[in-house]
Amino acid sequence: MANVLTNLSEALAQTVESVGPSIVRVEGRRRMAASGIVWSEDGLVVTANHVLKHDTNLVVGLLDGSRSNAELVGRDPSTDLAVIKVEASGLTAAPRSPAESDLQVGHLVLALGRPGRTVQATLGIVSALGDSWRTGAGGQIDRYLQTDVVMYPGFSGGPLVSAQGEVIALNTSALLRGVSLAIPVATLDRVAGTLLAHGRMRRGYLGVSTQPVRLPEAAQEELDQETGLLIVSVEADSPASQAGLVMGDAIVGLDDEIVRHHDDLLGLLSGERVGNKVPVRIVRGGEVRTLNVTIGEK
Repeated sequence: MANVLTNLSEALAQTVESVGPSIVRVEGRRRMAASGIVWSEDGLVVTANHVLKHDTNLVVGLLDGSRSNAELVGRDPSTDLAVIKVEASGLTAAPRSPAESDLQVGHLVLALGRPGRTVQATLGIVSALGDSWRTGAGGQIDRYLQTDVVMYPGFSGGPLVSAQGEVIALNTSALLRGVSLAIPVATLDRVAGTLLAHGRMRRGYLGVSTQPVRLPEAAQEELDQETGLLIVSVEADSPASQAGLVMGDAIVGLDDEIVRHHDDLLGLLSGERVGNKVPVRIVRGGEVRTLNVTIGEK
């Protein structure tokens, strides 16, 4: 038994030692520094958006104890991710794995951070796994990944590391209060790629305020759905206004996809639909109609 524990202890220490050079300190707020993951050897660093309280005067603490200036590439508050570019050379990109299919509830994981001079670590397990989900701000996370690791101050933006010594996610304390969530590598790759290309995440925009509503019985039978989104206001000169949507309409579909809840509409107003004319199905006066709307950019 002692040999098993000794071997496990040594393996954990070796994992921290191998991944540690890819973790940097991110100084983007006044009091507590946070952590970041070196994403490429040319200086790209992925971190948590909420730890960057300003867009300028960003500083990154490196492995050798030196500090280097950094520039903001882009940020996405809806997924709590940001990308910065460090003016430094000789960086080590994090070993990472986009394949989380082998990850199971109960697997051991390490959360690493560098809020100070040296790397810190905490051990936990994967406590819950789920399908893709949408944050309260409308961001799409490719997989629900919850752990029981203790999120010490400054650990946000640091990596979640598998038993194989690969970064599988980025830790954050901002998406759900009181829950240790990690943003999987698939989401990091997607968001970082968009931020590098555009400097921001593109979001579709209709220009309406809505609330859930139960549809009339005739419409329920015709559409085979019970609920939709009642339009309670329409912004002037918005895509919705220009297409003829009015207060009192109930949105029940967009681009041939069903809309029952607010999250459904947010998910369908993705960046790739910006500028495209799409059919929006509504219920008006008890009748089902379709209007074509050119999706704007939020």
